[in-house]
Amino acid sequence: MQFTRSAIVAVGCFLAACSSPTRSTEGFIGVPGGRIWYTRMGDGPGTPLVVIHGGPGGTSYGLKPWAALGGERPVIRYDQLGSGKSDHMTDTALFTLERSIHELQTLRDSLRLSEVHLYGRSWGAMLIEAYMSTNPTGVRSVVLSSPLVTTAQWEQDADSLLRTLPDSVQAVIARHETNLTTDSPEYDAAAAEYYKRYVNRQPRRSPADADSARRTRGTLVYNYMWGPSEFTATGTLKHFDATAWLRNLRVPTLFLAGEFDEATPASTERFSKLVPGAEFRIIPNSGHSTENDNPEALLSTVRDFIRRVESNALPKQIAR
Repeated sequence: MQFTRSAIVAVGCFLAACSSPTRSTEGFIGVPGGRIWYTRMGDGPGTPLVVIHGGPGGTSYGLKPWAALGGERPVIRYDQLGSGKSDHMTDTALFTLERSIHELQTLRDSLRLSEVHLYGRSWGAMLIEAYMSTNPTGVRSVVLSSPLVTTAQWEQDADSLLRTLPDSVQAVIARHETNLTTDSPEYDAAAAEYYKRYVNRQPRRSPADADSARRTRGTLVYNYMWGPSEFTATGTLKHFDATAWLRNLRVPTLFLAGEFDEATPASTERFSKLVPGAEFRIIPNSGHSTENDNPEALLSTVRDFIRRVESNALPKQIAR
């Protein structure tokens, strides 16, 4: 897939580092197909950071830890159309990567975010990879956290991780995928064994946020664009490949992976080498959901990276 900018233009403190309270504002922005909800966490003086949730069809509830940087810079999180507090649509013509790129640009335009740092995890990283292929202006750095770069590599890694599960669990998954009965509770229970090892390893998220995320998750979007589970792609992203876009990326870039991530550290590090001057870090004691499993290490790593970008302390070949 190729995109042009003309096709998409429409319309802090870390933990105890600062004791000043942060101010949140929120609202809705109109995009093709409905309205998206956003909130601005904090009003620090630094360049704003936009944090993008996973999915597709996930929500931004899990991105609340980023408010800890609000005394340092505004942190904007939003629910993509079809999920969370945003409008939930049923028209599958809207379930496209190009519309999601347009949506991100509309968010920036509406909030007058002329300069930003971008952080995305999982599908959020995929969206940033595609967005950067349009050569947007004012992006000072990108953080690709637990990224999917190619679906082919993702599925290859997933197959390896599935083989670490008990044989009985593997058999249940294989049987339901063969019989196209992945809506079965038995399949869900088997998939949960995979998720406990490689996605959410720590039950840290508040029960209220976890419940809200489940109730407002864009399941229709997820199933249409991705598939029945994290480890099996059957949707429109089946042939996603961002390698060419990464080779042309020329802003400071940080790749992250959890120590036990389904976006395996080995693959993530290998993909990081496609971007000139990119950095790679592992978040210890974490699966795919680094905000949930080890938010302290995640926020500290990203905060340090952004500070070095803004102080021009990165290698000259990519520093702005």
